[in-house]
Amino acid sequence: MPENYLPSAQGASTRLTRRQWLEKAPLTALAAGAAFDMLPKQAHAAAPSRSDIDLGSRVYNIRSYGAKGDGVALDTKALQAAIDACNHDGGGTVLVPAGTFQIGTVELKSNVTLHIAASGKLLGSADGKQYHAVDAIPLSGDTTLIDGNWALLYAVNATNVTVEGPGTIDGQGYQFHSPVRGQKPPSGLGGNSRPYHILAYRCEGLRVRDIDLLDCAYHSIRVIQSKRVHMDGIYIHNRVNGNNDGFHFISAQYVTVNNCIILSQDDACALFGSCQNVAITNSIFSTRWSVFRFGGGSPRNITVSNCVLMQVYGCPIKFQGNPGSSYENINFSNITLDQVTGPIHVSVGPRQPRANAPRADDMATAPREESGAPAVLRNVSFSNIQGTVTTDPPQLAEAKVTSNYNPGEKHSCITLTCSGGATMENVSLSNINLTFGGGGTAEDAARRDLPEIAGEYFMMGPMPAYGLYARGVHGLTVENVKFRLASSDLRPAVIFDRVVDASIRGLNVEADSQTESAVRFINSKEVLLTDPRMKGAPQAYLQVEGAGSEKITLDGGDVSSANLVKYAANASNGTVKVRA
Repeated sequence: MPENYLPSAQGASTRLTRRQWLEKAPLTALAAGAAFDMLPKQAHAAAPSRSDIDLGSRVYNIRSYGAKGDGVALDTKALQAAIDACNHDGGGTVLVPAGTFQIGTVELKSNVTLHIAASGKLLGSADGKQYHAVDAIPLSGDTTLIDGNWALLYAVNATNVTVEGPGTIDGQGYQFHSPVRGQKPPSGLGGNSRPYHILAYRCEGLRVRDIDLLDCAYHSIRVIQSKRVHMDGIYIHNRVNGNNDGFHFISAQYVTVNNCIILSQDDACALFGSCQNVAITNSIFSTRWSVFRFGGGSPRNITVSNCVLMQVYGCPIKFQGNPGSSYENINFSNITLDQVTGPIHVSVGPRQPRANAPRADDMATAPREESGAPAVLRNVSFSNIQGTVTTDPPQLAEAKVTSNYNPGEKHSCITLTCSGGATMENVSLSNINLTFGGGGTAEDAARRDLPEIAGEYFMMGPMPAYGLYARGVHGLTVENVKFRLASSDLRPAVIFDRVVDASIRGLNVEADSQTESAVRFINSKEVLLTDPRMKGAPQAYLQVEGAGSEKITLDGGDVSSANLVKYAANASNGTVKVRA
């Protein structure tokens, strides 16, 4: 409409003189027009051309760059060209449309969103020659960097990088698995030369969301020393090769993981090095090995909540703190466990056993001891956890690669162990309700001297307790914890060994009539046990051992089906103060 036409009340247009139009125009419009008229002529000329208006928001369809999408042709160059163009223009969206696009190694760049349409798929090539190492990513200097620097998609020192679905990335990982040890796999690439789905190094503002990641050759998502990392709505199915991790974070900061389903063969969500300020919630995990695994560095300020851990054959929550490590402010809450082994293993100290300590069956394969100050772990809590702990873990469904179980995995328990001058303090277990598979023997129960190591929990062999074993902890809180058995077990429910300053309130356990005691304290002191309950009639409720045991108080509760306290191994009579 010309500027001097205004609609009349009847809807018809009425021609106005310039004076009439000026009288009716809003003051704001007049001011804006006057200001524009006062601009120098060159300012008018600097207004963006029509082709520049959408810079930073354009869509770059990879078919426009020559991609075929037939699953046969190699579309690596086309995808890279689209990403490069998008990055050059200030960012935007690179579109993978319907079709199957076979690719090798591709670099993601700043301000680029890689969008894979619902019926689109990036297919990792089965030809190892289509991949290359990312030399900008070092293989040393942080925990697990030695694992390699090969990838399908990678980003280095990039900002604002997004990979999103709802489409699929398929790594064809079984083509990188050798069916016979010593032989090259079909792809020609194996070991630490296998490509990850997504590899990011020192990036900031990384997002992966609403996407299916299938059959990777190695870890699905590996994030190194990056900040502001957000994983949301991801489905990972990774059970076609060894070391098939889901997420593998190394010294990453400001990380969120939400609404994900991870079915992996190895660590489902590894947090190695100095991962800090991490929140993981509302997700489901299943794996042969472990879900939340910590090792090395100084992880702190981490919370995990509202998660289901199902069919986890390798301990759902696993800390290994060797010399130089420092863990602090880590919390797990509202966790459901279904058919797991472990289920919690927190261990700090040297890797190798002391000279006078017994060796586990497979200790010869343990890594060498790290150097550094004694490990420290403090302020770690586990709350609102319930479920089942199995003693007979089967192989995972839909897994093309299987592994045998270590003897120590079958008869495990919650393990908190500190040795070699390390520090473990202020650990709490609250509102925990677990049913254990049972099957522990009197021989298992008789074990007093476990290896003084901070290795994998199975290295310690079958645990002497079926529910909780704590050693060397200072400041331990156990509140409203209930342990039950699916079958007979001759081990105590709880063992404290060299524990100092512990509060146990509302402990409810089951014990076999042939069990020596339901609870065993060895050289432990300053322990308050309040309102215990027990199902069964063992020989004694509490057995106290060692001359170092002192200041133990048993207050109230109902354990009348057994002798209350028994002393052994040089423990002094009267060490336990009993209150009615």
